[in-house]
Amino acid sequence: MTLIKSISGIRGTIGGAPGEALTPVDIVKFSSAYGEWLKEASGVARPKVVVGRDARVSGEMVKNMVVGSLMGMGIDVVHLGLATTPTTELAVSYHKADGGIILTASHNPKHWNALKLLNGKGEFLSAADGAKILELAANDAFDYAEVDDLGSIKEDNTALQKHIDDVLALELVDVEAIKNAGFKVAVDAVNSVGGIAIPALLKALGVKEICELYCEPNGIFPHNPEPLPEHLTDISNLMIKEKADVGFVVDPDVDRLAIINEDGSMFGEEYTLVAVADYVLSHTPGNTVSNLSSTRALSDVTAKHGGKYEAAAVGEVNVVAKMRETVAVIGGEGNGGVIYPASHNGRDALVGIALFLSHLAKKAVKCSELRKQYPSYFMSKNKVELTPDIDVDAILMKIKERYSSEKVTDIDGVKIDFADSWVHLRKSNTEPIIRIYSEAPSEAQASKLAKSIMDEITRMAK
Repeated sequence: MTLIKSISGIRGTIGGAPGEALTPVDIVKFSSAYGEWLKEASGVARPKVVVGRDARVSGEMVKNMVVGSLMGMGIDVVHLGLATTPTTELAVSYHKADGGIILTASHNPKHWNALKLLNGKGEFLSAADGAKILELAANDAFDYAEVDDLGSIKEDNTALQKHIDDVLALELVDVEAIKNAGFKVAVDAVNSVGGIAIPALLKALGVKEICELYCEPNGIFPHNPEPLPEHLTDISNLMIKEKADVGFVVDPDVDRLAIINEDGSMFGEEYTLVAVADYVLSHTPGNTVSNLSSTRALSDVTAKHGGKYEAAAVGEVNVVAKMRETVAVIGGEGNGGVIYPASHNGRDALVGIALFLSHLAKKAVKCSELRKQYPSYFMSKNKVELTPDIDVDAILMKIKERYSSEKVTDIDGVKIDFADSWVHLRKSNTEPIIRIYSEAPSEAQASKLAKSIMDEITRMAK
Protein backbone atom coordinates (compact mmCIF):
# COMPACT_ATOMS: atom_id res chain seq x y z
CA MET A 1 0.00 0.00 0.00
CA THR A 2 1.30 3.45 -0.90
CA LEU A 3 0.22 7.00 -0.07
CA ILE A 4 2.16 9.97 -1.44
CA LYS A 5 1.31 13.45 -0.22
CA SER A 6 2.93 16.25 -2.17
CA ILE A 7 2.45 19.91 -3.02
CA SER A 8 0.75 18.89 -6.27
CA GLY A 9 -1.89 16.69 -4.63
CA ILE A 10 -2.33 13.29 -3.06
CA ARG A 11 -2.02 9.92 -4.79
CA GLY A 12 -1.88 6.35 -3.70
CA THR A 13 -3.08 2.81 -4.08
CA ILE A 14 -6.67 1.88 -3.30
CA GLY A 15 -7.30 -0.24 -0.19
CA GLY A 16 -5.47 -0.68 3.09
CA ALA A 17 -5.33 1.27 6.32
CA PRO A 18 -5.84 5.05 6.69
CA GLY A 19 -2.58 6.95 6.34
CA GLU A 20 -0.98 4.08 4.43
CA ALA A 21 -2.97 4.18 1.17
CA LEU A 22 -5.58 6.27 -0.62
CA THR A 23 -8.47 5.28 1.63
CA PRO A 24 -11.83 7.06 2.02
CA VAL A 25 -10.52 8.62 5.23
CA ASP A 26 -7.52 10.12 3.45
CA ILE A 27 -9.64 11.30 0.51
CA VAL A 28 -12.07 13.10 2.83
CA LYS A 29 -9.27 14.69 4.85
CA PHE A 30 -7.39 16.00 1.83
CA SER A 31 -10.53 17.21 0.01
CA SER A 32 -11.57 19.07 3.15
CA ALA A 33 -8.13 20.66 3.53
CA TYR A 34 -8.33 21.82 -0.08
CA GLY A 35 -11.79 23.27 0.59
CA GLU A 36 -10.51 25.15 3.66
CA TRP A 37 -7.56 26.54 1.69
CA LEU A 38 -9.83 27.54 -1.20
CA LYS A 39 -12.17 29.54 1.03
CA GLU A 40 -9.25 31.56 2.33
CA ALA A 41 -7.39 31.85 -1.00
CA SER A 42 -10.44 32.87 -3.03
CA GLY A 43 -11.94 35.15 -0.44
CA VAL A 44 -15.32 33.69 -1.37
CA ALA A 45 -17.59 32.47 1.41
CA ARG A 46 -19.20 29.85 -0.85
CA PRO A 47 -16.66 28.83 -3.52
CA LYS A 48 -17.41 26.81 -6.63
CA VAL A 49 -15.25 23.80 -7.59
CA VAL A 50 -15.24 21.78 -10.82
CA VAL A 51 -14.64 18.02 -10.44
CA GLY A 52 -13.80 15.64 -13.29
CA ARG A 53 -12.32 12.15 -13.37
CA ASP A 54 -10.73 9.55 -15.60
CA ALA A 55 -12.29 6.11 -16.08
CA ARG A 56 -10.47 4.23 -13.30
CA VAL A 57 -12.40 1.49 -11.53
CA SER A 58 -12.04 3.40 -8.24
CA GLY A 59 -13.18 6.67 -9.80
CA GLU A 60 -16.82 6.55 -8.71
CA MET A 61 -15.88 5.83 -5.09
CA VAL A 62 -13.25 8.58 -5.00
CA LYS A 63 -15.64 11.03 -6.68
CA ASN A 64 -18.33 10.40 -4.08
CA MET A 65 -15.89 11.08 -1.24
CA VAL A 66 -14.49 14.24 -2.83
CA VAL A 67 -17.84 15.72 -3.83
CA GLY A 68 -19.42 14.90 -0.46
CA SER A 69 -16.51 16.45 1.42
CA LEU A 70 -16.62 19.65 -0.63
CA MET A 71 -20.38 19.95 -0.14
CA GLY A 72 -19.82 19.37 3.55
CA MET A 73 -17.42 22.33 3.52
CA GLY A 74 -20.17 24.53 2.09
CA ILE A 75 -18.72 24.47 -1.42
CA ASP A 76 -20.80 24.22 -4.60
CA VAL A 77 -19.64 21.50 -6.98
CA VAL A 78 -19.87 21.30 -10.77
CA HIS A 79 -19.48 17.62 -11.61
CA LEU A 80 -18.29 16.79 -15.13
CA GLY A 81 -18.33 13.01 -14.81
CA LEU A 82 -15.77 11.34 -17.07
CA ALA A 83 -13.52 14.17 -18.27
CA THR A 84 -9.94 14.61 -19.38
CA THR A 85 -7.51 16.66 -17.34
CA PRO A 86 -7.41 19.51 -19.89
CA THR A 87 -11.22 19.45 -20.19
CA THR A 88 -11.49 19.91 -16.43
CA GLU A 89 -8.91 22.70 -16.47
CA LEU A 90 -10.85 24.58 -19.15
CA ALA A 91 -14.16 23.97 -17.35
CA VAL A 92 -12.87 25.94 -14.36
CA SER A 93 -12.83 28.98 -16.66
CA TYR A 94 -16.13 28.13 -18.38
CA HIS A 95 -17.90 28.04 -15.03
CA LYS A 96 -15.96 30.95 -13.50
CA ALA A 97 -15.15 28.52 -10.70
CA ASP A 98 -12.73 29.16 -7.87
CA GLY A 99 -10.89 25.87 -8.26
CA GLY A 100 -10.97 22.34 -9.57
CA ILE A 101 -10.04 18.77 -8.71
CA ILE A 102 -9.11 16.12 -11.26
CA LEU A 103 -9.42 12.54 -10.06
CA THR A 104 -6.69 10.67 -11.91
CA ALA A 105 -3.39 8.96 -11.23
CA SER A 106 -2.26 9.84 -14.76
CA HIS A 107 -0.04 7.05 -16.14
CA ASN A 108 -0.05 4.93 -12.96
CA PRO A 109 -1.64 1.43 -13.09
CA LYS A 110 -5.33 0.86 -12.34
CA HIS A 111 -4.95 0.26 -8.58
CA TRP A 112 -3.77 3.86 -8.17
CA ASN A 113 -5.82 7.04 -8.01
CA ALA A 114 -5.12 10.64 -7.10
CA LEU A 115 -6.48 14.13 -6.52
CA LYS A 116 -4.87 16.78 -8.74
CA LEU A 117 -5.65 20.25 -7.47
CA LEU A 118 -6.35 23.39 -9.52
CA ASN A 119 -6.61 27.07 -8.71
CA GLY A 120 -9.14 29.57 -10.08
CA LYS A 121 -7.24 29.83 -13.37
CA GLY A 122 -7.62 26.10 -13.98
CA GLU A 123 -3.88 25.63 -13.39
CA PHE A 124 -1.97 23.46 -10.93
CA LEU A 125 -1.23 24.99 -7.55
CA SER A 126 2.02 26.71 -6.64
CA ALA A 127 4.42 25.01 -4.24
CA ALA A 128 3.41 27.44 -1.47
CA ASP A 129 -0.30 26.74 -1.90
CA GLY A 130 0.29 23.00 -2.03
CA ALA A 131 2.35 23.16 1.16
CA LYS A 132 -0.45 25.06 2.91
CA ILE A 133 -2.97 22.36 2.03
CA LEU A 134 -0.64 19.66 3.33
CA GLU A 135 -0.35 21.58 6.61
CA LEU A 136 -4.13 21.94 6.93
CA ALA A 137 -4.62 18.23 6.26
CA ALA A 138 -1.92 17.20 8.75
CA ASN A 139 -3.57 19.25 11.50
CA ASP A 140 -7.22 18.52 10.63
CA ALA A 141 -7.55 22.30 10.41
CA PHE A 142 -10.88 22.57 8.64
CA ASP A 143 -14.47 23.25 9.72
CA TYR A 144 -17.56 21.86 8.05
CA ALA A 145 -20.66 23.89 7.23
CA GLU A 146 -23.89 23.97 9.20
CA VAL A 147 -26.85 22.14 7.68
CA ASP A 148 -28.36 25.23 6.06
CA ASP A 149 -25.01 26.13 4.47
CA LEU A 150 -24.10 22.83 2.80
CA GLY A 151 -22.89 23.03 -0.79
CA SER A 152 -24.87 22.00 -3.86
CA ILE A 153 -24.00 19.79 -6.84
CA LYS A 154 -24.65 20.53 -10.50
CA GLU A 155 -24.00 18.07 -13.32
CA ASP A 156 -22.42 19.32 -16.56
CA ASN A 157 -22.22 17.00 -19.57
CA THR A 158 -21.24 19.73 -22.04
CA ALA A 159 -17.61 20.27 -21.02
CA LEU A 160 -16.04 17.98 -23.64
CA GLN A 161 -18.00 19.56 -26.49
CA LYS A 162 -16.96 23.03 -25.31
CA HIS A 163 -13.35 21.83 -25.18
CA ILE A 164 -13.56 20.46 -28.73
CA ASP A 165 -15.22 23.67 -29.96
CA ASP A 166 -12.37 25.67 -28.42
CA VAL A 167 -9.78 23.48 -30.15
CA LEU A 168 -11.48 23.87 -33.52
CA ALA A 169 -11.60 27.64 -33.02
CA LEU A 170 -7.83 27.95 -32.61
CA GLU A 171 -6.38 30.00 -35.46
CA LEU A 172 -3.69 27.43 -36.33
CA VAL A 173 -6.04 24.44 -36.38
CA ASP A 174 -6.86 23.99 -40.08
CA VAL A 175 -9.96 21.80 -40.18
CA GLU A 176 -10.29 22.11 -43.96
CA ALA A 177 -6.71 20.93 -44.55
CA ILE A 178 -7.18 17.97 -42.21
CA LYS A 179 -10.45 17.00 -43.87
CA ASN A 180 -8.97 17.24 -47.36
CA ALA A 181 -5.95 15.13 -46.37
CA GLY A 182 -8.26 12.12 -45.93
CA PHE A 183 -6.29 10.73 -43.00
CA LYS A 184 -6.93 7.28 -41.61
CA VAL A 185 -6.16 7.57 -37.88
CA ALA A 186 -5.66 4.88 -35.23
CA VAL A 187 -6.26 5.62 -31.54
CA ASP A 188 -5.19 3.77 -28.38
CA ALA A 189 -6.95 5.34 -25.39
CA VAL A 190 -6.05 2.60 -22.85
CA ASN A 191 -9.77 2.19 -21.98
CA SER A 192 -10.04 5.55 -20.25
CA VAL A 193 -11.59 8.94 -21.03
CA GLY A 194 -9.52 9.34 -24.19
CA GLY A 195 -11.81 6.70 -25.68
CA ILE A 196 -14.60 9.28 -25.49
CA ALA A 197 -12.63 12.44 -26.20
CA ILE A 198 -10.23 11.54 -29.03
CA PRO A 199 -12.68 9.91 -31.49
CA ALA A 200 -15.09 12.81 -30.90
CA LEU A 201 -12.32 15.32 -31.64
CA LEU A 202 -11.19 13.48 -34.77
CA LYS A 203 -14.74 13.37 -36.14
CA ALA A 204 -15.09 17.10 -35.49
CA LEU A 205 -11.82 17.65 -37.38
CA GLY A 206 -13.27 15.86 -40.41
CA VAL A 207 -11.42 12.56 -40.05
CA LYS A 208 -13.63 9.93 -41.68
CA GLU A 209 -11.69 6.74 -40.91
CA ILE A 210 -10.87 6.10 -37.25
CA CYS A 211 -9.48 2.79 -36.01
CA GLU A 212 -10.36 2.59 -32.32
CA LEU A 213 -8.21 0.42 -30.05
CA TYR A 214 -8.97 0.18 -26.32
CA CYS A 215 -11.46 3.04 -26.45
CA GLU A 216 -14.05 1.62 -24.02
CA PRO A 217 -13.87 3.82 -20.88
CA ASN A 218 -14.13 1.00 -18.33
CA GLY A 219 -10.84 1.60 -16.49
CA ILE A 220 -9.51 -1.88 -17.30
CA PHE A 221 -6.15 -0.92 -18.77
CA PRO A 222 -5.13 -3.54 -21.37
CA HIS A 223 -1.44 -2.63 -21.03
CA ASN A 224 0.73 -0.42 -18.84
CA PRO A 225 -0.96 2.97 -19.29
CA GLU A 226 2.25 4.98 -19.64
CA PRO A 227 2.61 5.61 -23.41
CA LEU A 228 6.13 4.25 -23.82
CA PRO A 229 7.28 2.22 -26.89
CA GLU A 230 7.44 -1.08 -25.02
CA HIS A 231 3.73 -0.75 -24.14
CA LEU A 232 2.51 0.15 -27.62
CA THR A 233 3.03 -2.99 -29.69
CA ASP A 234 -0.71 -3.50 -30.25
CA ILE A 235 -1.26 -0.15 -31.94
CA SER A 236 1.97 -0.57 -33.92
CA ASN A 237 0.57 -3.80 -35.34
CA LEU A 238 -2.81 -2.15 -35.95
CA MET A 239 -1.15 0.65 -37.95
CA ILE A 240 0.30 -1.85 -40.39
CA LYS A 241 -2.80 -4.03 -40.56
CA GLU A 242 -5.16 -1.11 -41.21
CA LYS A 243 -2.71 0.91 -43.34
CA ALA A 244 -3.36 3.93 -41.13
CA ASP A 245 -1.60 7.24 -41.77
CA VAL A 246 -0.94 8.15 -38.14
CA GLY A 247 -1.66 6.75 -34.70
CA PHE A 248 -2.31 8.62 -31.46
CA VAL A 249 -1.86 7.20 -27.96
CA VAL A 250 -2.94 9.04 -24.82
CA ASP A 251 -2.55 8.30 -21.14
CA PRO A 252 -5.63 7.77 -18.89
CA ASP A 253 -6.26 11.50 -18.30
CA VAL A 254 -5.29 12.63 -21.83
CA ASP A 255 -2.63 15.24 -21.07
CA ARG A 256 0.18 13.24 -22.74
CA LEU A 257 0.35 12.38 -26.43
CA ALA A 258 2.47 9.78 -28.22
CA ILE A 259 2.43 9.47 -32.00
CA ILE A 260 2.87 6.33 -34.12
CA ASN A 261 4.17 6.47 -37.71
CA GLU A 262 2.37 4.82 -40.62
CA ASP A 263 4.89 1.95 -40.60
CA GLY A 264 4.21 1.18 -36.93
CA SER A 265 7.41 2.82 -35.68
CA MET A 266 7.45 5.39 -32.90
CA PHE A 267 7.47 9.08 -33.80
CA GLY A 268 9.02 9.51 -30.35
CA GLU A 269 7.21 10.94 -27.34
CA GLU A 270 9.95 13.56 -26.98
CA TYR A 271 9.20 14.70 -30.52
CA THR A 272 5.46 15.35 -30.06
CA LEU A 273 6.25 18.80 -28.70
CA VAL A 274 9.07 19.34 -31.21
CA ALA A 275 6.78 18.78 -34.22
CA VAL A 276 3.93 20.85 -32.81
CA ALA A 277 6.35 23.65 -31.89
CA ASP A 278 7.80 23.62 -35.42
CA TYR A 279 4.31 24.13 -36.82
CA VAL A 280 3.37 26.86 -34.33
CA LEU A 281 6.67 28.73 -34.73
CA SER A 282 6.38 28.67 -38.53
CA HIS A 283 3.19 30.74 -38.15
CA THR A 284 3.76 32.51 -34.83
CA PRO A 285 7.43 33.43 -34.23
CA GLY A 286 8.35 33.48 -30.57
CA ASN A 287 9.94 31.69 -27.65
CA THR A 288 9.60 28.15 -26.32
CA VAL A 289 10.03 26.36 -22.99
CA SER A 290 10.40 22.75 -21.89
CA ASN A 291 11.79 21.15 -18.75
CA LEU A 292 15.46 20.37 -18.18
CA SER A 293 15.00 16.67 -18.97
CA SER A 294 13.43 17.22 -22.40
CA THR A 295 15.14 16.82 -25.75
CA ARG A 296 17.51 19.42 -27.18
CA ALA A 297 15.64 19.15 -30.48
CA LEU A 298 13.13 21.76 -29.25
CA SER A 299 15.96 24.26 -28.78
CA ASP A 300 17.23 23.47 -32.29
CA VAL A 301 13.80 24.01 -33.87
CA THR A 302 13.27 27.22 -31.90
CA ALA A 303 16.63 28.62 -33.09
CA LYS A 304 15.71 27.71 -36.68
CA HIS A 305 12.69 29.97 -36.42
CA GLY A 306 14.62 32.78 -34.73
CA GLY A 307 13.16 32.31 -31.26
CA LYS A 308 14.73 31.80 -27.86
CA TYR A 309 14.47 28.54 -25.92
CA GLU A 310 14.47 28.41 -22.11
CA ALA A 311 14.51 25.42 -19.77
CA ALA A 312 12.40 25.13 -16.61
CA ALA A 313 12.59 22.87 -13.60
CA VAL A 314 10.74 19.57 -14.03
CA GLY A 315 7.01 19.86 -13.37
CA GLU A 316 4.14 21.39 -15.32
CA VAL A 317 3.69 24.28 -12.89
CA ASN A 318 7.35 25.23 -13.36
CA VAL A 319 7.10 25.05 -17.15
CA VAL A 320 4.00 27.27 -17.15
CA ALA A 321 5.71 29.82 -14.88
CA LYS A 322 8.74 29.98 -17.19
CA MET A 323 6.46 30.27 -20.23
CA ARG A 324 4.78 33.29 -18.68
CA GLU A 325 8.12 34.82 -17.79
CA THR A 326 9.49 34.43 -21.33
CA VAL A 327 6.17 35.04 -23.13
CA ALA A 328 6.54 31.67 -24.86
CA VAL A 329 4.13 30.85 -27.69
CA ILE A 330 4.47 27.09 -27.19
CA GLY A 331 5.99 24.83 -24.56
CA GLY A 332 5.55 21.66 -22.60
CA GLU A 333 7.37 18.55 -21.53
CA GLY A 334 9.19 15.76 -23.35
CA ASN A 335 6.70 13.19 -22.09
CA GLY A 336 4.30 14.19 -24.87
CA GLY A 337 2.86 17.14 -22.97
CA VAL A 338 1.96 20.09 -25.24
CA ILE A 339 1.13 23.43 -23.58
CA TYR A 340 -0.31 26.00 -26.00
CA PRO A 341 -1.15 29.31 -24.26
CA ALA A 342 -3.46 30.36 -27.12
CA SER A 343 -5.74 27.64 -25.70
CA HIS A 344 -4.82 27.39 -22.01
CA ASN A 345 -1.84 26.85 -19.73
CA GLY A 346 -2.03 23.11 -19.31
CA ARG A 347 -0.84 19.97 -21.12
CA ASP A 348 -3.51 19.04 -23.63
CA ALA A 349 -3.44 16.04 -25.98
CA LEU A 350 -6.52 17.30 -27.86
CA VAL A 351 -4.74 20.53 -28.76
CA GLY A 352 -1.62 18.52 -29.63
CA ILE A 353 -3.54 16.24 -32.00
CA ALA A 354 -5.30 19.10 -33.79
CA LEU A 355 -2.08 21.08 -34.31
CA PHE A 356 -0.11 17.98 -35.36
CA LEU A 357 -2.72 16.93 -37.94
CA SER A 358 -2.77 20.48 -39.31
CA HIS A 359 1.02 20.33 -39.61
CA LEU A 360 1.00 16.87 -41.24
CA ALA A 361 -1.74 17.86 -43.69
CA LYS A 362 0.09 20.98 -44.84
CA LYS A 363 3.43 19.20 -45.13
CA ALA A 364 1.77 16.54 -47.28
CA VAL A 365 4.33 13.89 -46.30
CA LYS A 366 4.15 10.58 -44.49
CA CYS A 367 4.37 10.71 -40.72
CA SER A 368 7.73 8.92 -40.70
CA GLU A 369 9.08 11.39 -43.28
CA LEU A 370 8.01 14.32 -41.08
CA ARG A 371 9.91 12.79 -38.17
CA LYS A 372 13.09 12.63 -40.28
CA GLN A 373 12.95 16.41 -40.74
CA TYR A 374 13.96 16.93 -37.09
CA PRO A 375 17.37 16.48 -35.44
CA SER A 376 17.73 12.98 -34.03
CA TYR A 377 18.83 12.62 -30.45
CA PHE A 378 18.74 9.55 -28.23
CA MET A 379 17.95 9.62 -24.54
CA SER A 380 19.14 7.27 -21.80
CA LYS A 381 17.40 7.13 -18.42
CA ASN A 382 19.16 5.55 -15.45
CA LYS A 383 19.46 5.80 -11.70
CA VAL A 384 22.10 5.26 -9.03
CA GLU A 385 20.91 3.79 -5.74
CA LEU A 386 22.81 4.98 -2.68
CA THR A 387 22.70 4.17 1.01
CA PRO A 388 20.62 6.43 3.32
CA ASP A 389 23.70 7.77 5.09
CA ILE A 390 25.17 9.30 1.92
CA ASP A 391 24.76 13.05 1.43
CA VAL A 392 23.19 13.23 -2.04
CA ASP A 393 23.33 17.03 -2.13
CA ALA A 394 27.06 16.94 -1.46
CA ILE A 395 27.57 14.56 -4.38
CA LEU A 396 25.59 16.80 -6.70
CA MET A 397 27.68 19.77 -5.58
CA LYS A 398 30.88 17.86 -6.37
CA ILE A 399 29.58 16.99 -9.84
CA LYS A 400 28.71 20.64 -10.40
CA GLU A 401 32.23 21.71 -9.41
CA ARG A 402 33.82 18.94 -11.47
CA TYR A 403 32.15 20.24 -14.65
CA SER A 404 32.22 23.96 -13.89
CA SER A 405 33.92 24.65 -17.23
CA GLU A 406 30.78 23.46 -19.04
CA LYS A 407 27.34 25.08 -19.07
CA VAL A 408 25.80 24.00 -15.75
CA THR A 409 22.20 24.60 -14.65
CA ASP A 410 21.23 23.94 -11.03
CA ILE A 411 17.60 25.08 -10.75
CA ASP A 412 16.54 21.43 -10.49
CA GLY A 413 19.38 19.10 -9.58
CA VAL A 414 22.39 19.53 -11.85
CA LYS A 415 22.29 19.63 -15.65
CA ILE A 416 25.53 19.73 -17.66
CA ASP A 417 25.33 20.83 -21.29
CA PHE A 418 28.17 19.69 -23.53
CA ALA A 419 28.66 20.68 -27.18
CA ASP A 420 26.61 17.81 -28.60
CA SER A 421 25.06 16.17 -25.54
CA TRP A 422 23.79 16.75 -22.01
CA VAL A 423 23.27 14.94 -18.72
CA HIS A 424 20.76 15.82 -15.99
CA LEU A 425 21.02 14.55 -12.41
CA ARG A 426 18.02 14.79 -10.09
CA LYS A 427 17.72 13.43 -6.59
CA SER A 428 14.63 11.61 -5.41
CA ASN A 429 12.67 13.31 -2.62
CA THR A 430 11.58 9.99 -1.13
CA GLU A 431 14.58 7.66 -1.39
CA PRO A 432 18.42 7.80 -1.68
CA ILE A 433 18.46 7.73 -5.48
CA ILE A 434 19.96 9.98 -8.12
CA ARG A 435 18.12 9.80 -11.43
CA ILE A 436 20.31 10.36 -14.47
CA TYR A 437 19.00 11.48 -17.84
CA SER A 438 21.40 11.83 -20.75
CA GLU A 439 20.95 12.73 -24.41
CA ALA A 440 23.34 12.51 -27.36
CA PRO A 441 23.31 12.04 -31.17
CA SER A 442 23.45 8.25 -30.77
CA GLU A 443 22.16 5.70 -28.31
CA ALA A 444 25.70 4.49 -27.65
CA GLN A 445 26.92 8.01 -26.86
CA ALA A 446 23.99 8.69 -24.52
CA SER A 447 24.62 5.42 -22.66
CA LYS A 448 28.37 6.07 -22.48
CA LEU A 449 27.81 9.56 -21.05
CA ALA A 450 25.37 8.21 -18.45
CA LYS A 451 27.77 5.44 -17.44
CA SER A 452 30.68 7.83 -16.99
CA ILE A 453 28.61 10.03 -14.66
CA MET A 454 27.27 7.02 -12.78
CA ASP A 455 30.81 5.74 -12.28
CA GLU A 456 31.86 9.13 -10.90
CA ILE A 457 28.93 9.14 -8.46
CA THR A 458 29.82 5.64 -7.29
CA ARG A 459 33.42 6.69 -6.67
CA MET A 460 32.32 9.78 -4.76
CA ALA A 461 29.91 7.73 -2.65
CA LYS A 462 32.76 5.48 -1.56
